[in-house]
Amino acid sequence: MAYLTDRKRAHGLGASHSGTKAHWRMSLSSVALVLLVPLFVFTFGAILGSSYEEVVIYYQRPLPAVIALLTFLVGFWHFRAGAKIMIEDYSRGLSRKALLAGLTCLSYGLAAIGAFAVIRLAL
Repeated sequence: MAYLTDRKRAHGLGASHSGTKAHWRMSLSSVALVLLVPLFVFTFGAILGSSYEEVVIYYQRPLPAVIALLTFLVGFWHFRAGAKIMIEDYSRGLSRKALLAGLTCLSYGLAAIGAFAVIRLAL
């Protein structure tokens, strides 16, 4: 043990054993959302109030469909990661497991519904 560096002794001793990785992933998804949300607002705003047929034609173009799809997927992933951290910090025991399971089902389910809707419009 005397030959270990201070960094090696401290590695993996944080509360979640992966705090840096979680922070890095949240930071990356935040940057992605900073870029995607304004693009989504501009592309969605351009077609807002149009008829269903015009919306289908608009989302058959690749750029609006890809922007909407990426916004849904990255947004729900970011939501899941942030809510997971909050649940892990403030709940314990069986309620923690139930909330985490519900959160995972909710976020992946909504992301799948959004992706399905955009893909259905695009095809």
